[in-house]
Amino acid sequence: MYKVKFPTSSIERKFFKELDGISPEALKKEVLNAARSLAQNPRPKGEPKINPPIEIYDYLARYRLPVANWRILYDVEDNTKTVWLLALRKRNERTYR
Repeated sequence: MYKVKFPTSSIERKFFKELDGISPEALKKEVLNAARSLAQNPRPKGEPKINPPIEIYDYLARYRLPVANWRILYDVEDNTKTVWLLALRKRNERTYR
């Protein structure tokens, strides 16, 4: 099992600030559950790597997890069994920039 974490408290605050703007409440819970599910399966079947990876602050988001119109951008570190949550973004033309 992997640990799901944020690399910095600043990234964590931004993630939850974006999450707070989501409605309805059921969709918020769906996003949180999806993020937690990465502990069991950090590379869900059918979800390709982001190519090229997206630089978010000093980190690279190599994976995305879609949840409705939202994308969880993250990276996986296998040697420490850690999933690093890097961003939560609404899907649009700027999501992967």
